[in-house]
Amino acid sequence: MSHKLKIERLYAVKEVTGLSRSTIYLRIKKGEFPKPISLGGRAVGWLESDIQRWLREQLELSRGEEE
Repeated sequence: MSHKLKIERLYAVKEVTGLSRSTIYLRIKKGEFPKPISLGGRAVGWLESDIQRWLREQLELSRGEEE
């Protein structure tokens, strides 16, 4: 069974999460957001699966607080 890994760059992560660059990096520093992986040089990206997992967690937290 083969799993295809997909890397998302910052612009895509910002778009899908609705967070700004500074907020993303602040949350990474606080341990509240997935860490990026180095793509070489100064380029970084995030595993799409990590971002999707984080989004599901935020949805669960948000809905849990409403009840």
